[in-house]
Amino acid sequence: MTLVRAGLFNLYFCLLTVAMGLGAFWIRWFAREHALAYAGLWCRLTLHGLRVICGIRIALTGVEHLPEGPVLIASQHQSAFDTLVWLTLVRRPAYVMKRELTRLPLVGPMLLLAGMIPVDRQAGAKALRALLRHADAAVAEGRQIVIFPEGTRVAAGESVALQPGVAALAAHTRLPVVPVTTDSGRCWSRRAFVKRPGTIHIAIGPAICPEQLRGRPRAALLEAIRSTWASEEVHFAAAVCSAGRDSPVDKSVGSMSRQV
Repeated sequence: MTLVRAGLFNLYFCLLTVAMGLGAFWIRWFAREHALAYAGLWCRLTLHGLRVICGIRIALTGVEHLPEGPVLIASQHQSAFDTLVWLTLVRRPAYVMKRELTRLPLVGPMLLLAGMIPVDRQAGAKALRALLRHADAAVAEGRQIVIFPEGTRVAAGESVALQPGVAALAAHTRLPVVPVTTDSGRCWSRRAFVKRPGTIHIAIGPAICPEQLRGRPRAALLEAIRSTWASEEVHFAAAVCSAGRDSPVDKSVGSMSRQV
Protein backbone atom coordinates (compact mmCIF):
# COMPACT_ATOMS: atom_id res chain seq x y z
CA MET A 1 0.00 0.00 0.00
CA THR A 2 2.86 2.38 0.79
CA LEU A 3 4.32 1.83 -2.66
CA VAL A 4 0.96 2.54 -4.32
CA ARG A 5 0.47 5.73 -2.35
CA ALA A 6 4.02 6.84 -3.11
CA GLY A 7 3.44 6.21 -6.81
CA LEU A 8 0.23 8.24 -6.75
CA PHE A 9 1.96 11.10 -4.96
CA ASN A 10 4.87 11.13 -7.40
CA LEU A 11 2.40 11.25 -10.29
CA TYR A 12 0.49 14.06 -8.56
CA PHE A 13 3.73 15.95 -7.94
CA CYS A 14 4.88 15.64 -11.55
CA LEU A 15 1.53 16.72 -13.00
CA LEU A 16 1.27 19.61 -10.53
CA THR A 17 4.81 20.78 -11.31
CA VAL A 18 4.28 20.66 -15.07
CA ALA A 19 0.92 22.43 -14.87
CA MET A 20 2.20 25.15 -12.57
CA GLY A 21 5.45 25.38 -14.51
CA LEU A 22 3.47 26.16 -17.65
CA GLY A 23 1.31 28.60 -15.72
CA ALA A 24 4.48 30.30 -14.52
CA PHE A 25 5.01 31.71 -18.01
CA TRP A 26 2.14 34.08 -17.31
CA ILE A 27 3.80 35.12 -14.04
CA ARG A 28 7.15 35.65 -15.76
CA TRP A 29 5.66 37.75 -18.54
CA PHE A 30 2.96 39.76 -16.82
CA ALA A 31 3.11 39.46 -13.00
CA ARG A 32 6.71 39.05 -11.90
CA GLU A 33 5.95 40.55 -8.48
CA HIS A 34 3.80 37.49 -7.70
CA ALA A 35 6.55 34.93 -8.36
CA LEU A 36 7.23 34.21 -4.68
CA ALA A 37 3.53 33.82 -3.84
CA TYR A 38 3.12 31.49 -6.83
CA ALA A 39 6.05 29.36 -5.63
CA GLY A 40 4.45 29.24 -2.18
CA LEU A 41 1.19 28.00 -3.68
CA TRP A 42 3.05 25.20 -5.47
CA CYS A 43 4.68 24.15 -2.19
CA ARG A 44 1.42 24.23 -0.24
CA LEU A 45 -0.31 22.09 -2.86
CA THR A 46 2.63 19.67 -2.88
CA LEU A 47 2.62 19.27 0.90
CA HIS A 48 -1.17 18.96 0.92
CA GLY A 49 -0.82 16.06 -1.50
CA LEU A 50 1.88 14.55 0.69
CA ARG A 51 -0.50 14.59 3.65
CA VAL A 52 -3.61 13.37 1.85
CA ILE A 53 -2.01 10.75 -0.40
CA CYS A 54 0.92 9.49 1.68
CA GLY A 55 -0.40 10.11 5.18
CA ILE A 56 2.54 12.31 6.17
CA ARG A 57 1.74 15.01 8.70
CA ILE A 58 3.86 17.75 10.26
CA ALA A 59 4.55 18.48 13.93
CA LEU A 60 5.88 22.01 14.31
CA THR A 61 7.28 23.52 17.52
CA GLY A 62 9.18 26.67 18.41
CA VAL A 63 7.44 29.13 16.11
CA GLU A 64 7.84 31.74 18.85
CA HIS A 65 11.61 31.69 18.23
CA LEU A 66 11.20 33.20 14.75
CA PRO A 67 11.63 36.97 14.99
CA GLU A 68 9.79 39.39 12.76
CA GLY A 69 11.73 40.56 9.73
CA PRO A 70 15.07 39.33 8.39
CA VAL A 71 16.64 36.30 10.04
CA LEU A 72 19.07 33.53 9.10
CA ILE A 73 17.43 30.09 9.33
CA ALA A 74 19.99 27.26 9.64
CA SER A 75 18.09 24.05 8.96
CA GLN A 76 19.02 20.41 8.81
CA HIS A 77 18.54 18.90 5.36
CA GLN A 78 17.40 15.29 5.00
CA SER A 79 15.06 15.35 2.01
CA ALA A 80 13.43 17.47 -0.68
CA PHE A 81 10.69 18.18 1.86
CA ASP A 82 13.02 20.65 3.61
CA THR A 83 13.30 22.74 0.46
CA LEU A 84 9.51 23.01 0.20
CA VAL A 85 8.26 23.59 3.71
CA TRP A 86 9.79 27.02 4.39
CA LEU A 87 7.75 28.57 1.61
CA THR A 88 4.73 27.71 3.78
CA LEU A 89 6.20 28.71 7.15
CA VAL A 90 7.65 32.21 6.69
CA ARG A 91 6.40 35.14 4.67
CA ARG A 92 9.32 35.89 2.36
CA PRO A 93 11.95 33.14 2.35
CA ALA A 94 15.10 33.34 0.25
CA TYR A 95 16.77 29.94 -0.04
CA VAL A 96 20.51 29.58 -0.46
CA MET A 97 20.66 26.86 -3.12
CA LYS A 98 23.07 25.27 -5.56
CA ARG A 99 23.20 27.03 -8.94
CA GLU A 100 22.45 23.79 -10.81
CA LEU A 101 18.79 24.09 -9.76
CA THR A 102 18.37 27.24 -11.82
CA ARG A 103 18.88 25.13 -14.95
CA LEU A 104 15.83 22.95 -14.32
CA PRO A 105 13.20 23.32 -17.05
CA LEU A 106 10.18 25.43 -16.01
CA VAL A 107 11.25 25.56 -12.36
CA GLY A 108 14.71 27.12 -12.68
CA PRO A 109 13.69 30.54 -14.03
CA MET A 110 11.01 30.86 -11.36
CA LEU A 111 13.57 30.22 -8.60
CA LEU A 112 15.54 33.23 -9.75
CA LEU A 113 12.45 35.34 -10.24
CA ALA A 114 11.29 34.47 -6.71
CA GLY A 115 14.55 35.85 -5.32
CA MET A 116 16.31 32.64 -4.33
CA ILE A 117 20.09 32.83 -3.86
CA PRO A 118 22.08 30.56 -6.22
CA VAL A 119 25.61 29.53 -5.24
CA ASP A 120 28.22 28.15 -7.61
CA ARG A 121 29.95 25.69 -5.31
CA GLN A 122 32.97 25.47 -7.63
CA ALA A 123 33.67 29.21 -7.73
CA GLY A 124 35.45 29.56 -4.37
CA ALA A 125 35.91 33.13 -3.12
CA LYS A 126 33.91 34.51 -6.03
CA ALA A 127 30.92 32.43 -4.94
CA LEU A 128 31.21 33.74 -1.38
CA ARG A 129 31.25 37.35 -2.57
CA ALA A 130 28.17 36.71 -4.68
CA LEU A 131 26.44 35.01 -1.74
CA LEU A 132 27.06 38.01 0.53
CA ARG A 133 25.89 40.42 -2.17
CA HIS A 134 22.64 38.51 -2.66
CA ALA A 135 22.20 38.28 1.11
CA ASP A 136 22.46 42.06 1.41
CA ALA A 137 19.67 42.41 -1.15
CA ALA A 138 17.51 39.87 0.69
CA VAL A 139 17.99 41.65 4.02
CA ALA A 140 17.09 44.99 2.41
CA GLU A 141 13.83 43.41 1.24
CA GLY A 142 13.07 42.10 4.74
CA ARG A 143 13.39 38.46 3.73
CA GLN A 144 14.18 35.35 5.79
CA ILE A 145 17.33 33.63 4.48
CA VAL A 146 17.13 29.83 4.62
CA ILE A 147 20.42 27.94 4.47
CA PHE A 148 21.27 24.25 4.91
CA PRO A 149 24.69 24.23 6.63
CA GLU A 150 25.28 20.55 5.89
CA GLY A 151 25.57 21.49 2.22
CA THR A 152 23.69 18.43 0.99
CA ARG A 153 20.95 16.03 2.01
CA VAL A 154 22.08 13.84 4.91
CA ALA A 155 20.37 10.62 5.95
CA ALA A 156 18.55 10.66 9.29
CA GLY A 157 20.93 9.73 12.08
CA GLU A 158 24.05 10.58 10.09
CA SER A 159 26.34 13.57 10.62
CA VAL A 160 28.63 15.59 8.35
CA ALA A 161 30.88 18.60 8.89
CA LEU A 162 28.98 21.87 8.60
CA GLN A 163 29.93 24.24 5.79
CA PRO A 164 31.29 27.67 6.86
CA GLY A 165 28.91 29.63 4.62
CA VAL A 166 26.37 30.06 7.42
CA ALA A 167 29.05 31.61 9.64
CA ALA A 168 30.15 33.97 6.87
CA LEU A 169 26.54 35.04 6.33
CA ALA A 170 25.99 35.58 10.04
CA ALA A 171 29.15 37.68 10.41
CA HIS A 172 28.35 39.75 7.32
CA THR A 173 24.63 40.37 7.88
CA ARG A 174 24.74 40.39 11.73
CA LEU A 175 21.41 38.59 11.67
CA PRO A 176 20.34 36.23 14.46
CA VAL A 177 20.76 32.57 13.49
CA VAL A 178 17.79 30.31 14.16
CA PRO A 179 18.76 26.59 14.20
CA VAL A 180 16.09 24.21 12.94
CA THR A 181 16.04 20.46 13.51
CA THR A 182 13.99 18.01 11.45
CA ASP A 183 13.58 14.27 10.99
CA SER A 184 12.03 14.52 7.52
CA GLY A 185 14.30 11.71 6.32
CA ARG A 186 12.28 9.18 8.32
CA CYS A 187 9.29 9.65 6.00
CA TRP A 188 10.93 11.01 2.86
CA SER A 189 14.55 9.99 2.62
CA ARG A 190 17.06 11.46 0.21
CA ARG A 191 16.39 10.55 -3.43
CA ALA A 192 13.59 8.21 -2.30
CA PHE A 193 10.67 7.14 -4.45
CA VAL A 194 8.87 5.80 -1.40
CA LYS A 195 7.30 8.19 1.11
CA ARG A 196 6.40 6.46 4.37
CA PRO A 197 3.35 7.53 6.41
CA GLY A 198 4.07 9.16 9.74
CA THR A 199 4.88 12.53 11.26
CA ILE A 200 7.74 14.81 10.25
CA HIS A 201 8.93 16.87 13.20
CA ILE A 202 10.29 20.39 12.80
CA ALA A 203 11.73 22.12 15.88
CA ILE A 204 12.68 25.79 15.64
CA GLY A 205 15.30 26.58 18.27
CA PRO A 206 16.11 29.81 20.10
CA ALA A 207 18.01 32.36 18.05
CA ILE A 208 21.79 32.46 18.34
CA CYS A 209 23.38 35.93 18.28
CA PRO A 210 26.85 35.48 16.71
CA GLU A 211 28.13 38.68 18.32
CA GLN A 212 27.62 37.15 21.77
CA LEU A 213 29.70 34.06 21.05
CA ARG A 214 33.12 33.98 22.66
CA GLY A 215 36.41 32.66 21.38
CA ARG A 216 36.40 31.78 17.70
CA PRO A 217 32.98 33.04 16.49
CA ARG A 218 32.83 30.85 13.39
CA ALA A 219 33.62 27.59 15.20
CA ALA A 220 31.42 28.60 18.15
CA LEU A 221 28.45 29.28 15.88
CA LEU A 222 28.75 25.94 14.08
CA GLU A 223 29.05 24.16 17.41
CA ALA A 224 25.98 25.98 18.79
CA ILE A 225 23.94 24.98 15.74
CA ARG A 226 25.00 21.34 15.99
CA SER A 227 24.36 21.29 19.75
CA THR A 228 20.79 22.51 19.25
CA TRP A 229 20.20 19.91 16.54
CA ALA A 230 21.52 17.10 18.75
CA SER A 231 19.31 18.13 21.67
CA GLU A 232 16.16 18.19 19.55
CA GLU A 233 16.99 14.87 17.89
CA VAL A 234 16.73 13.25 21.34
CA HIS A 235 13.25 14.75 21.76
CA PHE A 236 12.22 13.50 18.31
CA ALA A 237 13.31 9.97 19.15
CA ALA A 238 11.26 10.08 22.36
CA ALA A 239 8.20 11.41 20.52
CA VAL A 240 8.40 8.64 17.93
CA CYS A 241 8.76 5.93 20.57
CA SER A 242 5.78 7.18 22.58
CA ALA A 243 2.22 7.07 21.28
CA GLY A 244 3.09 4.85 18.32
CA ARG A 245 4.85 6.96 15.69
CA ASP A 246 2.88 10.21 15.91
CA SER A 247 3.64 13.24 18.05
CA PRO A 248 0.79 14.85 20.01
CA VAL A 249 1.79 18.20 18.50
CA ASP A 250 0.36 17.36 15.09
CA LYS A 251 -0.70 20.11 12.69
CA SER A 252 -1.62 20.14 9.04
CA VAL A 253 0.34 22.32 6.63
CA GLY A 254 -2.64 24.62 6.15
CA SER A 255 -3.18 25.31 9.84
CA MET A 256 0.44 25.97 10.70
CA SER A 257 1.45 28.05 7.71
CA ARG A 258 0.18 31.34 9.09
CA GLN A 259 1.43 31.01 12.64
CA VAL A 260 4.50 33.08 11.69
